[in-house]
Amino acid sequence: MKCPVIAPSLLASDFARLGDAVKEIDTNGAEWTHIDVMDGVFVPPITFGAKMLSDIRPLSESVMDVHLMTVNPENHIESFAKAGADYITIHEEASVHLHRVLSAIKDLGKKAGISIVPSTPITAILELLSFVDLVLVMTVNPGYGGQKLIPSCLDKVKDLVKLREEKGYSFLISVDGGINRDTASLARDAGVDVMVSGEAFFKAENKRELLAFLRGGQ
Repeated sequence: MKCPVIAPSLLASDFARLGDAVKEIDTNGAEWTHIDVMDGVFVPPITFGAKMLSDIRPLSESVMDVHLMTVNPENHIESFAKAGADYITIHEEASVHLHRVLSAIKDLGKKAGISIVPSTPITAILELLSFVDLVLVMTVNPGYGGQKLIPSCLDKVKDLVKLREEKGYSFLISVDGGINRDTASLARDAGVDVMVSGEAFFKAENKRELLAFLRGGQ
C-alpha cells in the first residue's frame, strides 16, 4: 500500500509561534503544510490571510496547501497565489461558477482543488473531476479543529478511487478532519493520497514517530 502524504494543519498550531510551527513541519519530515483560510461567513471562525502565507513561505520548503473556506473564493485566489500557495482548494458549496474559478487558479500557475463538506455527495463534482488536481473530502464539518472523523465520509474516498481508475483521472484525494492514531488506518484503507492532521501532529511529543505511524508504520 502506498504511503500517504501528511499535511499538518496550521489551524492547530500556536498562532503566536507560526514560524516555529512551520519549521516543526519541515524538520519532522511532513511533505505539505495545510493552511485553513476561514472568513467568518462560510464557517464561523476567522483565521489566516495571504500576508501570513507570504511571511511563512520563506521559512519552509514544503508544499503550501491552501484550503479556502470562504464565500466568493475568486476574490482571494490571486493574493494567495502571489503569496506562495502551491495548491489552492475551493469549496463546491461556496461558488456557482466553479469551473471558472478553478481555471483562474490554474491560469495563475497553481494546482486547483475542489472540496466537499460531509453533506455534499461526490455527484456534485463529477463534471470537475477530469479538470482538478486535488479533491479534498471533509471528514468533519468544517470550521473547528479537534472534531471526530465521520466514518461514512470515507465511502466518498473509496468511490473517488474507483472513478479515478475507471476514467483515468489524475487528481489526488485528500481527507481533512479527525485524522489521528485511531483513524489513520481507516483513511489509508479507503485509498487516500493526502491526510491533513492538525491536533494529532501539534500535540504529539514525538512528531516524527507520529508521521511514520500515520503513513502506516509501527
